[in-house]
Amino acid sequence: QVQLAETGGGVVQAGESLRLSCAFSGRAFLRSPMGWFRQSPGKERELVARIQWSESSIYYADSVKGRFTIFRDSAVNTVDLQMNNLKPEDTATYYCNSDPPRSWGQGTQVTVSS
Repeated sequence: QVQLAETGGGVVQAGESLRLSCAFSGRAFLRSPMGWFRQSPGKERELVARIQWSESSIYYADSVKGRFTIFRDSAVNTVDLQMNNLKPEDTATYYCNSDPPRSWGQGTQVTVSS
């Protein structure tokens, strides 16, 4: 059984920052790459950032590179996403999951106003 709980979303203005946090549990996640995904209305869910279990490799989508940073604490099974210089196009529901993903959590809504 796997569980995911995303928190930290909110409504901010362009240029501001948010930090999302995800607590995960389940043996399937323990040594899996973990990622943050997002989905906005009418669009497919996309991978935003991913970090390996060993933190040896990190991936960022071009659209967030230089603005977002992913962190992982394997000791307490959390993965965070620090989002700086947010833009209106970052508005979406954000989800964490393994990559490839398993069951989805509720996600957390991020809304960026211009």
